[in-house]
Amino acid sequence: MPEIAAFNAIAAGIEPEAEKVQARATLAGPRGRKPRRALSGRNIMVYGTLIVVALYYLLPLYVMVMTSLKGMPEIRLGNIFAPPLEITFEPWVKAWSSACTGLNCDGLSRGFWNSVRITVPSTLVSIAIASINGYALANWRFKGADLFFTILIVGAFIPYQVMIYPIVIVLREIGLYGSLTGLIIVHTIFGMPILTLLFRNYFAGLPEELFKAARVDGAGFWTIYFRIMLPMSMPIFVVAMILQVTGIWNDFLFGVVFTRPEYYPMTVQLNNIVNSVQGVKEYNVNMAATILTGAVPLFVYFVSGRLFVRGIAAGAVKG
Repeated sequence: MPEIAAFNAIAAGIEPEAEKVQARATLAGPRGRKPRRALSGRNIMVYGTLIVVALYYLLPLYVMVMTSLKGMPEIRLGNIFAPPLEITFEPWVKAWSSACTGLNCDGLSRGFWNSVRITVPSTLVSIAIASINGYALANWRFKGADLFFTILIVGAFIPYQVMIYPIVIVLREIGLYGSLTGLIIVHTIFGMPILTLLFRNYFAGLPEELFKAARVDGAGFWTIYFRIMLPMSMPIFVVAMILQVTGIWNDFLFGVVFTRPEYYPMTVQLNNIVNSVQGVKEYNVNMAATILTGAVPLFVYFVSGRLFVRGIAAGAVKG
């Protein structure tokens, strides 16, 4: 290394003065002001495009928030982009607790708790079963595994509308049609194929030596799953959670088909509020109700978004 040689030369005192100065400069490194990187035309184009696209997608949200904070007399003035002259939270309170959704006038509160009771068990059960399926398909090859995996892949791309009527018949015959339990079963089943695919591809991308070493040490199916696979799989579990929470919470079709009015999820309640034909159309209440309905999946994504990206990059969609 030239730095070490220069240091030794200085310490030994065998170099001329000029060479000592040069050696000291080598040890100190470059000096002076760090050059500023000019903003290139390419960077201007890239960042400018990103800013325009971001503003384009944020504009509807801005309009919704501003409208939800206005009273109806101010909304009738017609300037939807102007901030509220007098902020009011009455539309939010009404959307949550007293807006009419058909015969009931208890707002979104009942639908919110129905959505929670639907989303939480559906997400937990589907992720638990799919993770075990993906782990078995990736590491424990059994007879018929390829056929089973093919059926799951085909099931992931079957349109939901094709299966609605047969599922209605099945749930009616077992006495679960119109109940929250029946809807939870439906969401669990329909989330299984794509989640199994994600977990199988993720587990297949983990080092195979870990699995083999555990097998040599005498570890069995469940020991390897709980002590080796699960601690290494947090990113893919976050990916699966975000996909399930977003899909189940935002679902409208299954909620309106497989449940009764007292069990309607939040999205169905929102539809009933927005499409109500009784009285004056309250746009501020509609906007507040829409934001309240979409708040939960947005919160989940923003809290765990970095782990979501890690899960995707670590093999969630690799073949």
